[in-house]
Amino acid sequence: MGEFNFIKNVLLLPLLKGTIATFVLIGLFIPISLIIGVLTVVARVYGNKFISFLSTIYVIYFRAVPLLVQLFIIYLGFPYIGITFSPLEAAVIGMSLVSGAYQSEYMRGPLQSIKSGQMMAAEALGMTRAQAILYVILPQALRRAIPGISNEITYSLKSSSLAMMVTYVELTGAAKIIAAVNFRYVEVFLIVGIIYLLIVSVFNILLSNLRNKLKIPGLE
Repeated sequence: MGEFNFIKNVLLLPLLKGTIATFVLIGLFIPISLIIGVLTVVARVYGNKFISFLSTIYVIYFRAVPLLVQLFIIYLGFPYIGITFSPLEAAVIGMSLVSGAYQSEYMRGPLQSIKSGQMMAAEALGMTRAQAILYVILPQALRRAIPGISNEITYSLKSSSLAMMVTYVELTGAAKIIAAVNFRYVEVFLIVGIIYLLIVSVFNILLSNLRNKLKIPGLE
């Protein structure tokens, strides 16, 4: 009875607010990271040498430096040069940039697998290079990249817990506060683990259904 009362009176509301904050965070940075990934991979594969070089440097840097370090630089380091971000803004920027770098790598192989003849055919039909990439190449490449993109989204859901390190109180941050006040770390974080399991499982089911609907017959 005591455990039930603890969950009902102490845990329920803060963890609900933390879960909502987590959904706000991932609802912002996951779409942004996908856009960054698409723009980056197109720049690397189809851009001129300078743009391709800059895109490659971006990917190397944000894949090499840990996400936590990136968050500290954005949230704690940028104020020294007069640029200040709120905890949510810092978390969204950092996670979008890091996840976007990984997404671009997941998309690069599928994009390069599209035969060059399709670009030539599109241009022969009167399309500009940009139109050919947007309407012919990218739709095929993104369908092939869905498994890798899905993996990165799943990882991003879990890495969103690092936002608490820049004082954004999402699910893990809310749990840490409750556990520290009540000295009940096992119960609190066990429940948080179950919540993350449910969230990731639901997203995996949705992404699996998306893969099945968009898979290319004969290739998968």
